[in-house]
Amino acid sequence: MPERERVMRMSVELPLWRALTGYRVLSMLYAIGLCATAYDQFVRPWIAVAYYAVLVVWTCATLPKVADAASCTRRFLAADLAVALTGILLTPLADSHERIAGGGPTLPSIWTAGSVLAFAVKGGWRWAAVASTAVAAANLIERGGPARDTVHNVVLVWVASIAIGYVVEVARVSERTLARALEIEAATRERERLARDIHDSVLQVLAMVKRRGAALGGEAAELGRLAGEQEVALRTLVSGGPVPVSRTSRDSAGGAVAGPAAEPGEDGMADLRSLLAPYACGRVSLAEPGAPVMLPAAAAREVAAAVGAALDNVRRHAGGRARAWILVEDEPDEIVVTVRDDGPGIPEGRLAQAEGEGRLGVAQSIRGRLRDLGGSADLVSVPGQGTEVELKVPKGAVRARAKKAER
Repeated sequence: MPERERVMRMSVELPLWRALTGYRVLSMLYAIGLCATAYDQFVRPWIAVAYYAVLVVWTCATLPKVADAASCTRRFLAADLAVALTGILLTPLADSHERIAGGGPTLPSIWTAGSVLAFAVKGGWRWAAVASTAVAAANLIERGGPARDTVHNVVLVWVASIAIGYVVEVARVSERTLARALEIEAATRERERLARDIHDSVLQVLAMVKRRGAALGGEAAELGRLAGEQEVALRTLVSGGPVPVSRTSRDSAGGAVAGPAAEPGEDGMADLRSLLAPYACGRVSLAEPGAPVMLPAAAAREVAAAVGAALDNVRRHAGGRARAWILVEDEPDEIVVTVRDDGPGIPEGRLAQAEGEGRLGVAQSIRGRLRDLGGSADLVSVPGQGTEVELKVPKGAVRARAKKAER
């Protein structure tokens, strides 16, 4: 996708790798220049010459290794750091004690910082801390003690490398966030385009079938009702509502023959909105928060099944023309789902009578499910004014039960 390619071209890492490549070459030339200007002061100059020969070959041969993060492997980083540490520890053998005590540079000089920075760019501040600590230890061994200038240089490299490593980590997170935002923006534009096309064709046809079917009556009225339900579902989809993993299959009478299902995310959580979305149709309205309502997947399925049982009761006892409303509220400590209908209501004592006759739809399918989750289900019905079922799911209890089940 063009947006994703643009993000890759904008990557903050590529300029860092290029700068590191240039730094390694320039710092290598600088270290050789220092050696050339003080060549006659070396005790064993042949050691310095041999080391610089290795350094030149290594730096030039490994330039492709510091071109990007994929090429810069852990094995290369370890070998690169070993070259730097070896140069530091060889300095007392090549140079005079007086120059070392007077603050003279090590054989690799500032080239060592490039090795540490490679750790920072590749692995972040933690890798940088490990590499800079190894360099600090080698410098202390080379000097024979913590001299002021040595400590100053060590702290400078340590702080700078960790800071750069931290900045790289933050930049990577920002880059991923930007890539995700561009993907969402592209998907939103595509959804809007599809919504315009669907509105100009499919939705208008469904609306016309609904009106003509209602006017003709008979089997045409049933066809119009089904077209109306599909129109509502399609409008919800193209307007950006949650898309369920699997939708409810309905028979011609409008009854649910299969409950919703959802695949849990990587953390085992599921969005309750996606599980309830299949229940929305022409006579069932769903009101939900704009943000995901997350519950452990098993608990979310149980709540959705309880809502399905309540809607089955509406269809069975209030008639096919009764309307129902589902309201989802995501409170700080609990999730409340309310199912209300405009049917005739439940006569007083009817629930107790049904339970005595062995009909346990409310007692088991609704209240039993919520009780197992540590929640509650309250049913309020007034004859002639409909029925309201309020399901309360405490978040703490549900998550505790989910963790206990995992053990």
